[in-house]
Amino acid sequence: MNYIFFLIFLYIFFGFLLYSFQRRIIFNKCNKPQPPENYGLERINEVHIETEDNISLLAWFFKGQSDKPILIYFHGNSFDIGERAYRIKRYNDAGFSTLIVGWRGYSGNQGIPTEKNLYLDGKATIEWILKNTKFNTEDIINYGESLGSGVAVELNLKYDFLCTVLEAPFTSIADVANNRYKIYPTKLLVKDKFDNLSKIDRIKSPLLIISGAKDEVVPHFHSKLLFNKANKPKKSLFIDEAMHNNLYDFGIEKIVINFSLKIWKLI
Repeated sequence: MNYIFFLIFLYIFFGFLLYSFQRRIIFNKCNKPQPPENYGLERINEVHIETEDNISLLAWFFKGQSDKPILIYFHGNSFDIGERAYRIKRYNDAGFSTLIVGWRGYSGNQGIPTEKNLYLDGKATIEWILKNTKFNTEDIINYGESLGSGVAVELNLKYDFLCTVLEAPFTSIADVANNRYKIYPTKLLVKDKFDNLSKIDRIKSPLLIISGAKDEVVPHFHSKLLFNKANKPKKSLFIDEAMHNNLYDFGIEKIVINFSLKIWKLI
């Protein structure tokens, strides 16, 4: 009998820890990156984007060719923007304009990252582009990597983009948690749900979903479920040998560029 009570205690205790520290697990905050040139980026304007709740977000803006669209990059949960510079450089070299923004709590920014707050960060980023450049929403490639896919999907409910690219997306944070902590009722316990699956069929812009079949963080079937539910026009790039963070080793930027430019030329 004591053994049973001990197991129940452990279940409740570890469940309490997971619930209490879940945001530390989901949001791996980080310090300010080095200057852009240290990552091989040239002609970068460092800007600070103000959110409606007065948080200043560090962002790097690159002005590309006037006959190319702009890619806005919303990064994943474990990186400062410098750690994604090698990806941005590939789009810069292709003549695209780019803007990569650090979430609050990331890249040295103040503030507390939550689902609601990251939506505010995403909205502020789009509004900064519309107010400070000549780009319109139909010129924007809305790119969300992993955690950033939750923001990219949410933004589609308000804006009509040139296209949306989701890299290693999830159906919801609760589903990811359920895959890891099967003995707990994660759908009830997760605070920041980022429920992409419930919204994906409301995306109006052309959609590209990219995922690795060997993804060790977000199971590959999440991307398949999202793709199957999404409306057309849509395209998928599923790479058999790819994992969560090495998709650019397979040159996925070429697909993103071609996908975007085909739509761009139709406008």
